[in-house]
Amino acid sequence: MKTKVQLLLDIFLTFLKIGPLTFGGGYAMIPMIEREVVTKKKWLRTEDVADVFAVSESVPGAIGINSATFIGYRIAGIAGAITAMLGVLIPTFTIVILLSICFVFVRNNSHIEAAFDGIRPAIVALIAFAAYKIGQMAIFDKTTFTTTVITAIVLLVTTIHPALVIVAGAILGIILVEIKTKFGMEMKEL
Repeated sequence: MKTKVQLLLDIFLTFLKIGPLTFGGGYAMIPMIEREVVTKKKWLRTEDVADVFAVSESVPGAIGINSATFIGYRIAGIAGAITAMLGVLIPTFTIVILLSICFVFVRNNSHIEAAFDGIRPAIVALIAFAAYKIGQMAIFDKTTFTTTVITAIVLLVTTIHPALVIVAGAILGIILVEIKTKFGMEMKEL
């Protein structure tokens, strides 16, 4: 059985590895976080991680740091939250500072511009993959599918603030659960 210190060190090293290896921001981290936390370490279930990602997206801040913090908390309480957050934050912060300094010296280099031309679409693919993985966990019946489609359309054709979409989603979720309960429809087990 691991001691608390060993567990915290394991959490720190896991998120230390995730942070600098996932380019493209927090959404690109999602598949790696899920692989490490659910598949390899078996700290949480897929459903738990899906809930963490949902909460992480709905609160202010970067999803990668929010996710690490919430997952760390679920695993080892406040100490786990701080440890996971530092594991993601320290290397990422260091890399950003170093890249910013280097970029000043190489910003007009044609090879650097060409590299960014290749990195941008790769990042789009990582974000699309993260959306697919979250979709597998979040879309489980006709109601959630319809809600997803309607929400996507609303976001594409209006300028509504994403925070309002999240609040509306929460309210809609409550209403739909009440309706399903009233009519005796089957509910997904959490």
